[in-house]
Order: sequence, then structure tokens, then C-alpha cells
Amino acid sequence: MKNKAYYLNLEYGIATRKLSDEEGGGILAYYTDLPFIAGDGESIEEAINDAKSAFSCYLDVALEKGDVIKEPSHLMKTKRINITIPLYALEQIDKYAKSQNINRSTFLVESALKQVSI
Repeated sequence: MKNKAYYLNLEYGIATRKLSDEEGGGILAYYTDLPFIAGDGESIEEAINDAKSAFSCYLDVALEKGDVIKEPSHLMKTKRINITIPLYALEQIDKYAKSQNINRSTFLVESALKQVSI
């Protein structure tokens, strides 16, 4: 199940940059996949910790509301593979996937993940 601990343990990218004097000075840290989540501080470490705190608060609200939470983009990369599957099984998979309005790949990934999830 994707709970707060699940999302906190994912490796999201965090970028940092110096803030100008007009912006208040210090360091800004933000999640590259979730740029609306940011933090600041006098040091990079302080800014990153502030951003992580903001992310934790975001998760509380998003999970409570049932919002979709974007996972790190590097986890969403795909790789084409070649598998052998009996034709009768492929026909059943395609029939089921179509009835669920998903594609074959989505069905196979979701089914496999159900089997390997603890």
C-alpha cells in the first residue's frame, strides 16, 4: 500500500539555488518533480530539511484527500522487453485489459507487482 512511509522512502530529486537579496537571501531547495514543494534556509542542508518537512506535510494532506501523488520521474521510465506467452493467455489478457480500459502492458505490470508486493 502506498502510504506516507512509502513516499518518504522514494528517492525524489531536490535542487537548490541561491536566493537573491531581493528574494530574501539564503538558499532555496525544491523537489524537481514537485516544484510546488520547497523550503529555504541559510545553508543547503537547512533548505533541504525545510523542503523535506514541507513534503511530509504535503503527503499528510494529499493522502487524506486521496490525491494522486506523483512519484519520482526516474521510476517512471520504461524499458521494452520481449516475452513469450501462449496465444490463449494473450487473448484472455487482452480481453480483460480492454474491459478495464487499460492496455496490455499496464495489466501485466500491475499483475506482476501484485504478485511480488509484500
